[in-house]
Amino acid sequence: MHGTKHRITATSSQQQQQQQVGAAMGGGSDGHAHRPPRPALRHAKLKMLLVVIATNLVSVYLFSGASLSLTVPASAPRIHLWDSTALLRDLNATRDTLALARAELAFLRAQCGTSSLLLESVLSKLGDVHGDAPAVQDFNGWPEEPAGELRLAIEPHRLPLGYSVNFGTDELFPGLGFACRNFQEDLTRYMTYNASAECPDDEGLALQLMLKGCEPLPRRRCRPRSPARYVEPTPLPGSLWSMPGDTTVNWTPYTCKNYTCLVDRARSRGGSYDCKDCFDLAGKERRRWLTDNGGPGFSIDNVLRSRPPGTVRIGLDIGGGTGTFAARMRERNVTVVTTTLDLDAPFNRFVASRGLVPLQISLVQRLPFADGVLDIVHSMHVLTNSVPDDVLEFALFDIYRVLRPGGVFWLDHFFCLGRQLNATYVPIFRRVGFRPLRWKPSPKLDLGPERNEWYVSALLEKPMT
Repeated sequence: MHGTKHRITATSSQQQQQQQVGAAMGGGSDGHAHRPPRPALRHAKLKMLLVVIATNLVSVYLFSGASLSLTVPASAPRIHLWDSTALLRDLNATRDTLALARAELAFLRAQCGTSSLLLESVLSKLGDVHGDAPAVQDFNGWPEEPAGELRLAIEPHRLPLGYSVNFGTDELFPGLGFACRNFQEDLTRYMTYNASAECPDDEGLALQLMLKGCEPLPRRRCRPRSPARYVEPTPLPGSLWSMPGDTTVNWTPYTCKNYTCLVDRARSRGGSYDCKDCFDLAGKERRRWLTDNGGPGFSIDNVLRSRPPGTVRIGLDIGGGTGTFAARMRERNVTVVTTTLDLDAPFNRFVASRGLVPLQISLVQRLPFADGVLDIVHSMHVLTNSVPDDVLEFALFDIYRVLRPGGVFWLDHFFCLGRQLNATYVPIFRRVGFRPLRWKPSPKLDLGPERNEWYVSALLEKPMT
């Protein structure tokens, strides 16, 4: 009986705890208050079914092509949730509106800048009236304020509305060499002329500015004087080895006034040492690059045979003199542009008279070609130890840039001292990344072996990867 009584007491105690929990949860005292009534459960299921039916009806309505009629303000943009053509049209219209707003903002910014300059000018003049000390002006980096044609040629030019999005600026800045600022007196003299008239005979001045680093020069609004008694050039292919007429160029800045003088001067060992006989097309110039005879140089045919047939098509000859390398390559259906400078003779016009393409740029200028477009680059007697090491390295990396993968750089007669070759120049070539196909150093003995002078000719490939 004690066990039975104990079980009855425990059962009674459990029932009391359940009743207390049910009361706390808001139920009755029957011990089942935590269960929802049966009618409430049926109502919840009915509501859920109605929601599902309504959702399906709305989905069918939307994807059937109908459009909702909503009351929105007239100024609000229309949004097409399921019409992709209309949505793309609205996005394009929004983009055009943003571009126009950006252009107008740039125009307003420029107007504010102009107003600021006018205000500074007024304040400066008021300061002059009151005797204030003038402030130091640099005129946007120029030591003196540019004027006349110079100012017109170098100042920024306003772009039309809408073009600033493509250029990233609302002004177009002309190309001008950085060093031009350091030689403003010479540049001002070069840019002093009568607009829309004949240009002054100042080719020597232009070349001196280029050699000082003022490259590119600003454009001019004048016409160069045409030569008197101009003669039409000799037709190709005869022009490749024909001397041009003496009346085809103006000879003002040069000592020699005709090509006969240039040939005679070369034969008497005058003129430029590196190109002392390059105007004599009937002499040593006619035999260049024809044989690979064991000396420091290579022949054109052997170089071309190192590449798959027909893959050397376009190239560049740096410091090509009178264009003989380009002439030899043209005979082999390869187009080569020749860079040269009119230092003491009209090299550019001599190259052009042969039916070849001249390009007057200096060694410090970035090559005017896009990346990876040339099959071959050649240079002879230009890249030497007379070029500062950092300038040489920049030039070699630029040559690497314009060559296509698998293209070759023909380094022809690179001159240096023996102690410089392994200590200075070999590490530079390795840093650039060329792969040597041929490497041929040869001692230069004409002035004696004690001078330890060397020529190096090399064929260097830009790797495929």
